[in-house]
Amino acid sequence: MTAVTAQRITSAAQAREVAARLASEFAVDAAERDRLRRLPFDEVDRLAASGLLAVTVPAGYGGADLAASEVAEIVRILATADPNIAQIPHSHFVYLNLLRLAGSEGQRRRYLPQVLDGARIANAQSERGGATVAEVRTTLKPLGQRRFRIDGSKFYCTGSLFADLLAVLTRLDDPGGHGGLAPGEYIAYLPADTAGVEIADDWNALGQRTTGSGTVRFDGVIVEDVQLIERSGAVRAPTGYGAFAQLLHAAIDTGIARGALTAATQFVRAHSRPWFEAGVERAIDDPLLVQRFGELAVAVATAEATLVAAGSAVDLATDSAAADTVAAASLAVATAKIAADRAANEVAAALFEVGGTRSAAADLNLDHFWRNARTHTLHDPVRWKFQHIGRTLLHGTPPPLHGVI
Repeated sequence: MTAVTAQRITSAAQAREVAARLASEFAVDAAERDRLRRLPFDEVDRLAASGLLAVTVPAGYGGADLAASEVAEIVRILATADPNIAQIPHSHFVYLNLLRLAGSEGQRRRYLPQVLDGARIANAQSERGGATVAEVRTTLKPLGQRRFRIDGSKFYCTGSLFADLLAVLTRLDDPGGHGGLAPGEYIAYLPADTAGVEIADDWNALGQRTTGSGTVRFDGVIVEDVQLIERSGAVRAPTGYGAFAQLLHAAIDTGIARGALTAATQFVRAHSRPWFEAGVERAIDDPLLVQRFGELAVAVATAEATLVAAGSAVDLATDSAAADTVAAASLAVATAKIAADRAANEVAAALFEVGGTRSAAADLNLDHFWRNARTHTLHDPVRWKFQHIGRTLLHGTPPPLHGVI
């Protein structure tokens, strides 16, 4: 495990304060890290040492047990400074939630203390080459004596370069008796340095360049049944699992929108010249520029407000787990995701519109806001969010429980 000494956070107020402090520090070199593709190993160490990665650990296991809305706010704050760093622990929080929802008591006691001590979890979930993104071809092959072999390749494994534990989505096809495991999809929790695991630094997207989202390959990796959690325990019942995961994605995009607006404001105040037809001495007095900033501010405020509303809905769903409450949470998060997608992409692009030619200088790297927004918002299409919202209104059909809404 990574050698850090993690602090213990005990309240939401403390968590927000720590997140704000780290964000102010991370913001200083965020553009340069992006330009050079300098991976934030030191920054992620500091994030782990701060105790923020353990804030969802249940109180019974020594954690702060913070609500989903508070985790979303932590992520949003970090994303205003560096959305790469904000995205790295996304899967960490999601797979801690899976432990809470579907893990056994023994599994929680096995992994949660590691998280309290600073361990990080990263995903190894998505694959290429299947008919759809939902197809899982990485398999569990029974070896007897409650042991299994994993073979396969995973892509877009965000945070894997910084991880202590990998959460690997696998499929068990063999219906034979293997310690009571039924055929289905399982998440295997395994140390990142397990024999047969290869983590490649080959992520080459135009944005989110320092998230460590490369390829992970598994060649004869051996796991025991105690390392396996059946995924259906979280996604085949109204648990709010998907709503929580999507809430954090919305928080990242909302943070990007606020960060881009702040950067645009600072640049125009300090560097932009007014258009000659405006008849003013300062760019900030150009009435058309003032109008545009007002429009952008409304877009960001709308995203932030819908994120807060969605966070409250997910909190309710977490507490009740009633089908209608979970459905309402998924729809609220879908709304927040749409608003955040629009705001992040619009504001990040408008930064150059309001900043003028000077803002396009390559050494400033102000385009990292747009590249990050454009890349992260591709994670899952908002056009399907509209579909689920519309179907609920017109047909009374609740959103699905597949974990991506």
